[in-house]
Amino acid sequence: MKFVSTSVVALALALLAGCATPPEEGAGSRGASAGGAGMADASIGNSGAPLAGSEQDFRQTAGDRVFFATGTDALSAEAQATLRRQAAWLKRYPQVDVLIEGHADERGTRDYNLALGERRATSVKERLEALGISAARIQTVSYGKERPTCVAGTPACWQENRRAVTVLR
Repeated sequence: MKFVSTSVVALALALLAGCATPPEEGAGSRGASAGGAGMADASIGNSGAPLAGSEQDFRQTAGDRVFFATGTDALSAEAQATLRRQAAWLKRYPQVDVLIEGHADERGTRDYNLALGERRATSVKERLEALGISAARIQTVSYGKERPTCVAGTPACWQENRRAVTVLR
């Protein structure tokens, strides 16, 4: 009997460990969820729509990233539109804080790209503040070129990596 109990406990712990393991950071492209087929997602309601206030709701409603031209932290018209949607979403959910991750493509030195990523994250933070989001709700971090979403070394790939990503906290 003790063998059966130990086996059942070991199986239960293994199943719980599998459920508790978070998805790989940065999995997917443009904020897409990386869940497997048939797996339940806690941010999806019974109707298949994302739950209000969830990370998936944020990605789908507002968009979680903006892109930049080479070597700049200037926000394009498209980026500003995304940030207006993000600010509107964040106003609906005042309990949510965010981390703005600044990124750069692989070209340039590590120090240059860390500084550029920081300027990009700060640019996004300042725009969200101008749109009425409290600075106390926003933190920034720069990853420079250390966390690319694409590694092909092509202009299209570099464009994907020149970004700022808004992560809910």
